[in-house]
Amino acid sequence: MTTYPIAKTESDRRVLELLSQTFGNVSSAATEIINLEAILNLPKGTEHFIADIHGEAAAFRHILKNASGNIKRKVNEIFSTSLREDDIRQLCTLIYYPERKLALIKSSETDLENFYQVTLHQLIKVLQSVSSKYSRSKVRKSLPPEFAYIIEELLHESPSEENKQPYYNRIIESIISTGQAEEFIKAISHVIQHLSIDQLHLLGDIFDRGDGAHIVLDTLREFSDFDIQWGNHDVLWMGAACGNECNIANVLRISLRYGNMTTLEDGYGINLVPLATFAMETYGDDPCEIFMPKDENPEQEDPLNEKNRRLIAKMHKAITVIQFKLEGAMIARHPEWNMDDRRLLHKMDLEKGTIELDGKTYPLRDSNFPTIDPADPYALSGEEKLLMDKLIHSFSVSDKLKTHIGMFYSHGSLFAVHNSNLLFHASMPLNEDGSLKEVSIKGKPYKGRELLTQMELLMRLAINSDASPDERRYATDFYLYAWCGPDSPLFDKSKMSTFERYFIADKETHAERKGWYYHLRDNEKVCDDILDAFGVEGEHRHIINGHVPVKVGNGENPVKANGKLMVIDGGFSKAYHDTTGIAGYTLVYHSRGFELVQHEPFTSAEEAVRNGTDIISINRLVELNSQRVRVRDTDRGKELLGQIEELRELLYAYRRGLIKERK
Repeated sequence: MTTYPIAKTESDRRVLELLSQTFGNVSSAATEIINLEAILNLPKGTEHFIADIHGEAAAFRHILKNASGNIKRKVNEIFSTSLREDDIRQLCTLIYYPERKLALIKSSETDLENFYQVTLHQLIKVLQSVSSKYSRSKVRKSLPPEFAYIIEELLHESPSEENKQPYYNRIIESIISTGQAEEFIKAISHVIQHLSIDQLHLLGDIFDRGDGAHIVLDTLREFSDFDIQWGNHDVLWMGAACGNECNIANVLRISLRYGNMTTLEDGYGINLVPLATFAMETYGDDPCEIFMPKDENPEQEDPLNEKNRRLIAKMHKAITVIQFKLEGAMIARHPEWNMDDRRLLHKMDLEKGTIELDGKTYPLRDSNFPTIDPADPYALSGEEKLLMDKLIHSFSVSDKLKTHIGMFYSHGSLFAVHNSNLLFHASMPLNEDGSLKEVSIKGKPYKGRELLTQMELLMRLAINSDASPDERRYATDFYLYAWCGPDSPLFDKSKMSTFERYFIADKETHAERKGWYYHLRDNEKVCDDILDAFGVEGEHRHIINGHVPVKVGNGENPVKANGKLMVIDGGFSKAYHDTTGIAGYTLVYHSRGFELVQHEPFTSAEEAVRNGTDIISINRLVELNSQRVRVRDTDRGKELLGQIEELRELLYAYRRGLIKERK
């Protein structure tokens, strides 16, 4: 047994006294040490990494339900020799969507009792498999209270044991005879789903494009272990929720551009009537041709009719003009951002319908701007001011938006390190030689880890009631820079050419020069230097990013820098499917190594329930560990080892009478 110097025990007395309140005697402390030592030798839990969901709630929820294909793999392993392929598919669908599938089965099944009997035996086998890597304590916490005792009995008994077989069978029979089979099947299915993903890492961009970001976040609220690395579209919404008027205008513009108001109106109750009224009054005779919403989701259930499209186009133009005014004024207030090249309204000649950029004159695609005063182009008109006041108020009083944005602060950050993996959404500002680039934050230069840390601390001030009004205002303004600033790690491009893409036909003006990270991230030494700068250690260490869709159809490889970097934006958003050739990635890190799961487009939950269809997933082994990774080898293992050491010292103190045992 380890001995501890009296001086150390005395210096640790306060910690030991606190620990003794939970483990009050030798027996309880020893029991906990035994428990923790056992947990250290279990296989590590399965981590899932997903990026750039972009509001595609149905596909995201399905991937959680099927654990990126892992549940189907387990079912195949167990029943490949005893069930037909169609039966396996139907069993998997039942696990994913138990409520819907049971309703369908009950309408057609002639022998429900036999179905329940067979299905319960099958589900218990699947649950035994997915729970085998966890302690009984963890599994117990995942069980619904009303069925916990029965499920535990079934999990830890085997019907193949002659003495226990009648006992096991009688439990199943009683579940059916008491009318609990349906609820029991639902309960076991949800436990299988829950235990199939131990930790979920979301690498940013939950918002925009798709119409279900609020549903994604509602789903996450039901999930126990997840973290979020902020993406550029996330900080856009975070800034809007904090009251940044530029971010609010951008959020509205993007939603209108894609004809998607569901998240705004149905999800968060944002009132768009004032914007519609203003747009009709101001642009009623304007066809707003270049502002027509994009038809990137033609299969949506409620496609936009022509009348709605024309109204959306006018609203789109109205908020776009307001956005450029607001951004120009805010950029002028912050010359330290070096974004003056984004103030373009004063460079327009509305009489000639042209704009001068970098010594060249370009025709404008639209020059009807009745609210722009050439003498003060960045000033809002009286009606625009009134409109923005109403919109800011609408964002500020949305309780659900506050709740969801609060999840980004409580479960999120700009970067994270988990089990030797460095996670951040987009980029790391670099110099041309691959060294970390210094970026000024409030007049002080930072780079690498310190840059992201200082940015996050500043952004959190916007919701910190202890900060001064000036600090909160600056922090709130900074969300615009985080969204589109040239050296923001969430953007890292020379400019966001939104104005040019709308109003100038010449595509040369649309170019956004990417930062050096995007050019150098396939260089193993550059990746190693970044990992060193963030203090990431381990034989198998990686950078994991999203943000830039990997064009698999063009042969692009998501695994870069000899395996040191993985880019897992495979294009969840329907808008990217033609570009990427797939419909998203999940990176899965289990005890045997890394697998990259490549998903094909998801149709619908209804189709999955009725026909047993699934996301077709292709698994690609990225890295195989020479030995199975145990909990001992993880970050969680380090925490447990520290707890064990404290408990051993408490045990020593009890036995030497230095700390008195409690009854």
